[in-house]
Amino acid sequence: MIKKLLIEQFRHFYFGHYYDEMEKLIQHFGVFGGLDIKVDATLDIKELIHLHIINNFEQLNKKILTLIENDPIKIRLLQALAVGDRRIFSAFKRAGLNNGNGGAALEFLKEKGLVSLEYSREKHPKDIYPDTKLKRELARHRISHKVLFNHPFIRFWFYFVVPHTHDIQNGKFDSFFEHFDAKHNQYTSLVFEELSALLLNYNLRDAQILSSGSYWDMNIEIDILTLTNKGDIYVGECKWKNHKINKKELHKLNEKCEKLGIEPTQTIFFSKRGFSKELQSLQGSNLALYSAKDFKALLKSR
Repeated sequence: MIKKLLIEQFRHFYFGHYYDEMEKLIQHFGVFGGLDIKVDATLDIKELIHLHIINNFEQLNKKILTLIENDPIKIRLLQALAVGDRRIFSAFKRAGLNNGNGGAALEFLKEKGLVSLEYSREKHPKDIYPDTKLKRELARHRISHKVLFNHPFIRFWFYFVVPHTHDIQNGKFDSFFEHFDAKHNQYTSLVFEELSALLLNYNLRDAQILSSGSYWDMNIEIDILTLTNKGDIYVGECKWKNHKINKKELHKLNEKCEKLGIEPTQTIFFSKRGFSKELQSLQGSNLALYSAKDFKALLKSR
């Protein structure tokens, strides 16, 4: 695995293949990112998966199992993190783990450089209302940090490959590719969100960023919330879908901001397939729109 930051992995992947289309680059990077191999950028994604992953399953499986000490607890946790909402406590629950064995496994994965934490910026209701007797569900609410995979390929492996290990070992690949066809766009959404945050930060490179990343609490999830030292607030949503984003999505994001009690300096949308004409007509200082082709800016050295 390439032990680099995500942006460095993205650039490394591009300069090893020189993709003409950013959409295809992002799609392929979401599968092979961090895996130091050469892929043919002209081939279909499923052909590449068969060539480089399915055909090398035993070798890759042995390396990954060795890396995590062939520990069933770590395997279950990685699967839960790959397919879930990335929140630590919900991943423990999905994997059938507790704070003890789950916490130990997570610490191991962090030390191995496989995952890293994304810290919550949520305030606990007790801190917001210190002099108020809270309802039981609010008082018992636990703020949970999230987990990010440091290499897209590792997440791909535990999202798609591990659930079909038995079939793959027996030369049966239909269920694997059916799963891939059904979930590929949903799977790619996370790496697209991570790259979108990097693109926003690149475009704000002259500002002093105090906090950046996704935001979540009990009621609201926002893909990107970036704050600067000047008090500017940038709010973004990322859509890796096969249709254009329309004005309806702007209304949804505005509603989230109202609930959170913030007034964005700028609202930003990142889209795989672009935007409706109505939404494009609103673009200006308060609304920025980025499609897949704009991610070429991330290939610059700065």
